Amino acid sequence: MAKTKSVFVCQDCGGETAQWQGQCPACGVWNTLQEMRFPKQKSVSSSASQSPRVGYAGDQSGEVFSLSNIPIFETSRITTANSELDRVLGGGLVPGSVVLMGGHPGAGKSTLLLQTLGALSKSHTCLYITGEESLQQVALRAKRTEVQADQLQLVAETRLANILSLVEKIKPQVVVVDSIQVVHMDELSSAPGSVAQVRECAAVLTRMAKQLQVTVILVGHVTKEGMLAGPKVLEHIIDCSLLLESSQSHRFRILRSQKNRFGAVNEIGVFAMMNVGLMPVKNPSALFISQTIPEASGSVISAVWEGSRALLVEVQALVDGGHGGPPRRVSLGVDGNRLTLLLAVLNKQAGVFIADQDVFINLVGGLKTLETSIDLALVFAMVSSFKNVKVPRDCLVLGEIGLAGEVRPVANGQERMMEAAKHGFKKVIMPKANLKGSEVPEGVTLVGVQTVQEALAVLF
Repeated sequence: MAKTKSVFVCQDCGGETAQWQGQCPACGVWNTLQEMRFPKQKSVSSSASQSPRVGYAGDQSGEVFSLSNIPIFETSRITTANSELDRVLGGGLVPGSVVLMGGHPGAGKSTLLLQTLGALSKSHTCLYITGEESLQQVALRAKRTEVQADQLQLVAETRLANILSLVEKIKPQVVVVDSIQVVHMDELSSAPGSVAQVRECAAVLTRMAKQLQVTVILVGHVTKEGMLAGPKVLEHIIDCSLLLESSQSHRFRILRSQKNRFGAVNEIGVFAMMNVGLMPVKNPSALFISQTIPEASGSVISAVWEGSRALLVEVQALVDGGHGGPPRRVSLGVDGNRLTLLLAVLNKQAGVFIADQDVFINLVGGLKTLETSIDLALVFAMVSSFKNVKVPRDCLVLGEIGLAGEVRPVANGQERMMEAAKHGFKKVIMPKANLKGSEVPEGVTLVGVQTVQEALAVLF
């Protein structure tokens, strides 16, 4: 038997150490080191370095170029006929790229990819490799979602060597591996799904994609903490990392780009789970706001910037008198620390003391954002609920709030105003600094404010 070498790899940062430790010496996180074994005479990593490298501009490894003399090639893309998926990918699939799609169980990863390959198989050679489900289960899903995929090639396989031989034989243009956690290499003694298997299988599939110019889409599991399973180094290997966010209480799904070498990061696509599968939503702002709901205290409309477009969101706040004990702070879709900061600014700079009240914040539709441009909308919603004053439904509120109570400008203010005008908003309260050079949409009144006190005086 060949001798094996053993190292311990951190699942959080990808750092390696020769011996097991309770704490990773690289990132300092506890209980993240897992053992990784591979043959000592011929490791998978060493054999990988001997394989030829083929890049998008040809084999140029070892050559030194001046930056101005490097030839630039136009990146061709394969459109998926799914507008939201193409938006997140940056315009479509790039030949030779590797895409990792993660999400919680039941989010719709397999459904979305089966629909995508079904549409692509009409004009491209596509191969769907299923390792977790049988062929009959995939066929039943295709029938239930009405996927017309007569030319889609399907195989149930988990052995990496067989997958490579199938790709070389069929020569597909797009390959889906569902999922990377069940693929295994014979050279490694660890079980499928371990750090060693996931890491090395992804590396081999990436080399195959570069050499054969095949687009490879890997499906990845999500841990209880909401992170993609496997070592952190997996995100450095692939070209594009997508996360399909879902909520059990909503039928809407948000596909978010976390890394993309060929497009914008943090771009999102919105889908609706229907009887026929995941359908793209052409007007996402209409999901998160409703003009038919009557005016109510504690409800304010704002606009967040996601990727390359503005989305209108409804910010809801409920301020209730304390019922004994410390006041509660519940924030859904908004950073809880930001909520505490805004309560302190309200008390110190605006003279509105609600820190002793129970405060509940919610972004309608299950949307999550870390943008500070909704600070002013959060303040309006809390004061509106506290004073029981209704905010007009045709009023949009924008602005970041500083610790001194100043209202700071937001990025892409013009685009947010245009999105508001498209949905019939008549009034926009925004930072005064954003008014300079802005084109006022027809039928919209702009109100510039500089401080929190000034903003509250405009409405209340």
